[in-house]
Amino acid sequence: MFGTVVVGVGIAGLARIRDLMNPMPSSPSEHLKLFGFVSRRSFGNVNEAKQISLEDALRSKEIHAAFISTENRSHEETIRMFLEAGKHVLVEYPMALSAKAAHELWEMAEQRDKVLHVEHVELLTEEYKQLKKEVAGKDLVKGTLHFTGHVLDENKTGFPAFSGIARLTWLIDLFGDLTVTSATREKQKDKNYSRMTVHFQTANK
Repeated sequence: MFGTVVVGVGIAGLARIRDLMNPMPSSPSEHLKLFGFVSRRSFGNVNEAKQISLEDALRSKEIHAAFISTENRSHEETIRMFLEAGKHVLVEYPMALSAKAAHELWEMAEQRDKVLHVEHVELLTEEYKQLKKEVAGKDLVKGTLHFTGHVLDENKTGFPAFSGIARLTWLIDLFGDLTVTSATREKQKDKNYSRMTVHFQTANK
């Protein structure tokens, strides 16, 4: 069995705990054993998984991999800690708040002979796979991707572009490399409202 720990118990972390506690029959998850979860908040147990300290998770010889499901800003530091402790790491997208930090982390994982995997679950959904089939072989002339959500704490999630970077990855996966041609941001603090509008160009303009 491959020992694991989940770091963070938001929506994604709770889903990880649920799936690790009840793996699909004959799936690779059956070979993973959840030793517990780490959180800044005190929970005790969640779905029969026990809460353990970060220090215990880093020290444990039984834990081989960490699943990181915390806010964006803390990803980089948490990845470093687990790689330094000799653990494999799976992290929710995005891995870090800069490309420079991401490359450093990948180099660190390679030097320690550890797997550092960034998971973007949306790219694995049936809806997305269908969308990819629909655009295959077609030239993009013009298009709009619009999505909404609640206003996020920038101290935890990073600049707003990072709140939406998962959607930007859709566009790159569908249409190749993109160049930013303009970007604007509108904020209305009294209404707790923020909007970012970005225009991109594909490689063939």
